[in-house]
Amino acid sequence: MITARADVVGSLLRPGWLLEAQERRRAGSISEAVFKQVEDRAVDEAIALQEAAGLEVVTDGEMRRLSFQSQLVQAVEGFGTWDLDAFLWGKWHGDNDIGDWQQERPHELAVTAPLRRRRSLSAEEFVYLRARTPRTPKVTLPSPGLFANFWSPEHSSGAYASLREFLEDVARILREEVEELAGYGASYIQLDAPHYPLLLDPETRAFYEARGWSTAQWLDFGVALDNVVMQDIDGVTFGLHLCRGNQGSRWLVSGGYEPIAKPIFQRTAAHRLLLEYDDERSGGFEPLAAVPDDKVVVLGLVSSKRGALEDLDELLARVEEASHHIDRERLAISPQCGFGTSIVGNRLTIDEQAAKLRLVCDVAARLSG
Repeated sequence: MITARADVVGSLLRPGWLLEAQERRRAGSISEAVFKQVEDRAVDEAIALQEAAGLEVVTDGEMRRLSFQSQLVQAVEGFGTWDLDAFLWGKWHGDNDIGDWQQERPHELAVTAPLRRRRSLSAEEFVYLRARTPRTPKVTLPSPGLFANFWSPEHSSGAYASLREFLEDVARILREEVEELAGYGASYIQLDAPHYPLLLDPETRAFYEARGWSTAQWLDFGVALDNVVMQDIDGVTFGLHLCRGNQGSRWLVSGGYEPIAKPIFQRTAAHRLLLEYDDERSGGFEPLAAVPDDKVVVLGLVSSKRGALEDLDELLARVEEASHHIDRERLAISPQCGFGTSIVGNRLTIDEQAAKLRLVCDVAARLSG
């Protein structure tokens, strides 16, 4: 099992020259071969940044993705019309200098045909990453339940008679992906599951319950789908990341983990729980008492939304506070989420991002020492 005390959630800020190349590729002004060289350079720099910070676990920064969850719809046939807005819809909240941001759910968003996996979702990412770092390479995948918003009773029933049938097929595809990644030597795979904390908000909870299930049923079925993806894969440590939305330094919901802690923490097959705890929106550490003894909690204490650097001693004090509810030896630290969960990115610089990662490693060193 992975024992790293310093962890990273997944995405890093995309450099401007990569975003420019993506635009040129969409416009057809550069070839696929040239674009791949640009992507490779972005991944190389992401790896170097993480290694220089001292991280034991590194990702490819999700440089090859439009969004943290977009590789599924890019690699699988059956999804209808979609674009970046498919992953950005919702009522986003920001600090005073950022302001709120409302993005409507695209009306045409729907699965329209039975899903067929045309290619691997993340094999290219993992194989390239594995060959370029001696550290533990980590690959991230979306939780199956995250795609509930792609099923529409008006447009999807010809392909899938029910939402349950559709999500079970999503879980099947993700399980195939995990088995393929394990065959390539992946030892650390993370499922990203922001849809669970979204159930804390009455407005977003109403959207999910309008799909036909109560909150309790959503939690039970969602965790069962996650476990289909994760269970009985020898040699792989699984992480489960829970956050409250992260785009453009904004968030979707607030609220402590209490209402969702026991159904998720006690039933998930994940070995590491990566939990958002960078400010008061995430509530207190009391729900950590529900974490079983065989799981590690990775405290997301360092904000990926702000450039201002946290104080090391204050972070250590927060770890100490968390240890009142869970054994200190089962605590690790990370940023609260990715720095660029989509190409939108958060409002900080690459240098500030690097300083945040170094701080994570400094706190982890104190914990280990």
